[in-house]
Amino acid sequence: MSLKDVMKDIEGYQEIVREIDVLNKYGTDYTAQKGQARQVLDLIHPKKLDLKVSEIIEETASTKTLRLVPANGCLPPFQAGQYLNLVVSAGGIVTSRDYSISSPPNQTAYYDITVRRIDDGFVSDFLLDTVGMGDAFETSAPAGNFFHNPLIHGDDLVFLAGGSGVTPFMSMIREAADRGTNRKIHLIYGSRSTDDVIFSDEIAAICARHPRIAWTLVVSEPPAGYAGRTGFITAGLMHDVLGGSLEGKTFFLCGPEAMYAFCRDELRKMGIPGRRIRVEMYGPPRDVSAQPGWPAGKSRDAVVKVALTDGRSIEAHAGEPLMNSLERAGIVIPALCRSGECSLCRTKLLKGEVFQPEGVKLRKSDIQFGYIHPCMAYPLSDLEIMLL
Repeated sequence: MSLKDVMKDIEGYQEIVREIDVLNKYGTDYTAQKGQARQVLDLIHPKKLDLKVSEIIEETASTKTLRLVPANGCLPPFQAGQYLNLVVSAGGIVTSRDYSISSPPNQTAYYDITVRRIDDGFVSDFLLDTVGMGDAFETSAPAGNFFHNPLIHGDDLVFLAGGSGVTPFMSMIREAADRGTNRKIHLIYGSRSTDDVIFSDEIAAICARHPRIAWTLVVSEPPAGYAGRTGFITAGLMHDVLGGSLEGKTFFLCGPEAMYAFCRDELRKMGIPGRRIRVEMYGPPRDVSAQPGWPAGKSRDAVVKVALTDGRSIEAHAGEPLMNSLERAGIVIPALCRSGECSLCRTKLLKGEVFQPEGVKLRKSDIQFGYIHPCMAYPLSDLEIMLL
């Protein structure tokens, strides 16, 4: 028996072959650029992109999609589910935010980012109220690990979305529909009201055309007489709409902070192992003082002093990430995920104490030698830091 014959018996082999066929059909052939590794890498993984707004699409009363096209050159490829880190200059402050790409990766002419207004949303208010056609932005290249891997996750997928958390799933659903993949997808979409459901008409149309793609809308505050699913995404509801065996299904979760803990508990009740649950990072908590481990008696309104090794000094609030205070003072440090995951913003803490919520992915060496992630580090005392 040849090696090729043995490989056919390996679990997942046929799925990979099908994915390769899809890539061969729709991907880009770089063989003509052999010997130009650096140029090719810069095209595929640029450090930054210069994009401009070509179209603004009103999705709901609180949500718009900004269609971004390259100011020069072309767009690098991405995986459905990845995000852009968008640099914004508003009110004299330079900051950045992450937005999932809602367009599919097979659409290579533009990236769509879908922005929903949030309470006290400094950046979302700016993007929704001020940005116009032709406005330019600097962004990161597509980044993030919240995407489907056919070898690991299989082809039976359940997407749990809350509010604007539907955006990375929209990219995945559009890709599956456009490319005719063999993936089975069921989107369970939680929304507070029926009039603020993003992409509802398009999702319904895709599901009508593609029998392997389905969706269930769950409304927590339904209008009088509403006949659809109501309440929250509970274990009972998931059992009811998914039916049959849950074995082999992989669950992807993206939504507001409160949804994460709730849905994870419900998935545990269903006996779903952790390896079958994929969770998108969600950024700083709305109220860090409510997080496990926040020191008793410490006010989130406390103000501390932060000294930098170059002699500068700023004030910082205990209840917001140190990065926000630095940006407000005009000190911009590298950022990508703003969720304590990528480590691009890592900074040396020389003196003082910070609180870092659960989920911040510090290396063992970072902990040992006193490095922090300012995007998810909350100052509890006066600090001295060294920017890298």
